[in-house]
Amino acid sequence: MKTNELIKDLSLIKQTGTLPEDITALEIDSRAVTDGTAFVCQKGYTVDGHDFAGQAVKNGAKLIITEKELELEACQIIVKDSARALAFLADRFYGSPSEKMNVFGVTGTNGKTSVSNLIHELIRKLGGRSALSGTIGFDLDGDLRQSANTTSDLLTTQKMIHTAKEQGISNMIFEVSSHGLVEGRLWGVDFDVAVFTNLSHDHLDYHHTMEHYGYAKGLLFSQLGQDLTKQKAAVLNLDDEWFERYAQMTPHEVISYSMEKPADFYAEDIQYMADRTYYKLMSPEGAFDLETQLLGTFNVSNTLAAIAALYAKGYRVSDLVEALKEVAPVSGRMQLVPTSAPLSIYIDYAHTPDAIEKAIKSVMPFKKNRILFLIGTGGNRDKSKRPAMAKMASLADYVVLTTDDPRYESYESITSDLEKGMEHKGYACIGDRGEAVRHLMQQAEPDDIIIFAGKGHEDYQIIENTKYPHSDSNIALEVIAERF
Repeated sequence: MKTNELIKDLSLIKQTGTLPEDITALEIDSRAVTDGTAFVCQKGYTVDGHDFAGQAVKNGAKLIITEKELELEACQIIVKDSARALAFLADRFYGSPSEKMNVFGVTGTNGKTSVSNLIHELIRKLGGRSALSGTIGFDLDGDLRQSANTTSDLLTTQKMIHTAKEQGISNMIFEVSSHGLVEGRLWGVDFDVAVFTNLSHDHLDYHHTMEHYGYAKGLLFSQLGQDLTKQKAAVLNLDDEWFERYAQMTPHEVISYSMEKPADFYAEDIQYMADRTYYKLMSPEGAFDLETQLLGTFNVSNTLAAIAALYAKGYRVSDLVEALKEVAPVSGRMQLVPTSAPLSIYIDYAHTPDAIEKAIKSVMPFKKNRILFLIGTGGNRDKSKRPAMAKMASLADYVVLTTDDPRYESYESITSDLEKGMEHKGYACIGDRGEAVRHLMQQAEPDDIIIFAGKGHEDYQIIENTKYPHSDSNIALEVIAERF
């Protein structure tokens, strides 16, 4: 791209050196720089890109975007805020790809992964092409690629949208974290539909208060913008107390959904089965008998959100209801583990008090003997939610308190915090998660329901700063092979 065209309209303080005629790439990682790259010195929590500008020049960078003049033999553009400059440059370099696609953003404490995956899969079931970025990775219309965070960095986000557009994909779905919103990782993305699932206790080590956490989520709805010539919508959960506040954050259409009261989309006559759920969907297009393979009350809410989001982009409700029958449960979200043993095993990502409560209550209608529950939480993260997590886990008959990613915190520190919330004596504290899974499976009896919570689809544990292979389901099946 012509450099003059790339930086046109960019607010800059100073320029040193001669501008290169062309720029071949944008990068924020000096290791990825090749000849002709523009390197943006972005400040992070642990590293500062200004410290790596020299290496970027050695690797071939011809232009450095920086917040201070550096001693380098390369053209420099000094700006006030390199992150904001990156948002501008990335959008222009990749041709503002989000403006040419249907872009969905899904935020909330629980349900983000399920709702974003539902939207993605429903589009594909109905013959469309879709890309999805979220906790599970970057799914390019069925080609799953790894990603580092739920919400990727700003440059990677624009690259993903551009890649999808270049492959002829017209729909892009983002699972949007509060961290990503606060840190501006979605600046420059032109969202068409913003979806809110719910808000409950999480990430207070980062946001400090629920008010700050709630308003961080609200940044997504303000990002719909003020251009009312564009057809956009906010899809909001009427059952959550933040509904009204988020509705006030956008001038665009608000579409409501609910499990508790009449809304644009709401559920009546809900029937929970061991392998699927039925309910009557009330919608602007009438009433429909809906069937889904997704389990539990929270997935009724998730399906309502996904249907409402696609309705906002012109999909017929009748087509969505029919397609939903074929959509399989999301990996690691109340996922039933196949086994010939006379018991039921579920893998779930629940790691907040609200999600734990909903996971246990979702299986209570099918309880024949006991509910056994394993819950872990991460080290060096929000400690304030730990007792509340264990309190909700106390709904189960027997609980094992453990870790998921202990990082640099001791097992005992984590499990002792959890233990403060237990409301009965039927529990064990076992910090090593592998041993905790084995212990729980050793307690299992015929007709028990077992839920392993906290890791979901993840196949690793982070101990200190190293990822080690780990699978709750594989360990559970090994014990079953020995015992049953």
